[in-house]
Parts: sequence; structure tokens; C-alpha cells
Amino acid sequence: DRGRFRENEDENAASASLGRFTGNVKLKGVIVMGEDDGTHPAEMRLFKNIPHMSFDDAAREPDQTFSLNQDPRGELEYPTKIARFSNVCHLSIHFPKNFGAETTKIFYIGLKGEWTEAHRHEVTICNYEASANPADHKVEQITPQTHFIS
Repeated sequence: DRGRFRENEDENAASASLGRFTGNVKLKGVIVMGEDDGTHPAEMRLFKNIPHMSFDDAAREPDQTFSLNQDPRGELEYPTKIARFSNVCHLSIHFPKNFGAETTKIFYIGLKGEWTEAHRHEVTICNYEASANPADHKVEQITPQTHFIS
């Protein structure tokens, strides 16, 4: 899924919803490239596994926050807390502020991590009995036989 970028005019913030991954991702690092001026994002907030995130959802506590440096060449990698990002199936990124410009410009977002195939669990339908109903369990009549040994 290619990402979607949105801009919030009220808060001068940008948000990237990178979509649902085709498997589970252990996210280890993020790279953010922008212009070498005030439009470069100054802060990045990561949210995992919130599929339909909106700017209202960005008010909640993020899974991790980063203070960014201007990086027009993509040389800086921001390491994530791997234990917190070990099972990511959807990632949203919020950029609440930049280095002073009216708009935020992002040229590239790189993700570093490991992908594993998602395990699909099918629904299992089971019926349980509180007590056995003898009519449901036909048992052939057993005739006891006795053998004497002399």
C-alpha cells in the first residue's frame, strides 16, 4: 500500500498513513528526508496499528516520538523501540511541527525492519454440551459373558 499524506491547515501539521502492510513488520528504524530549510519536519510521532487514523487521533499518546534534525540527504536513521514495534501491521506518522515554515515538505520516508508473513487465523465453530445427552450417543448393548476355567 503506498502511503497517503495529509496536511492539517489548523495545526500546520502533516500526517502520513503508510497503510496496511501485507505481513507483520518488526520496525527497527525510520529515515526522513526533507528540504534544508524551515519546511523540514522537526518532530515525528509514530502510531502503530491504527488503520483509519485521523488528525483527531493524533492527539492521543504516540507509540514513540522523535526530535528530528534537518536531513536533506537521508543520512540519519532514527531507531525505534523494537519491543514496542515488533508486530506492526499498520503505521501512521504524524509530523506536528517543522523548523519554522508555514508548510512542511517531506521528500522521502524510509523504513528499516524485518517482514514476516502474517498468520491468518480462521474462525473455528465449536458446540459444547453442558452434559451428555444419551440419545445423541448410541451404544450397542453389551451382553456380559462369563468363562469359567476349571
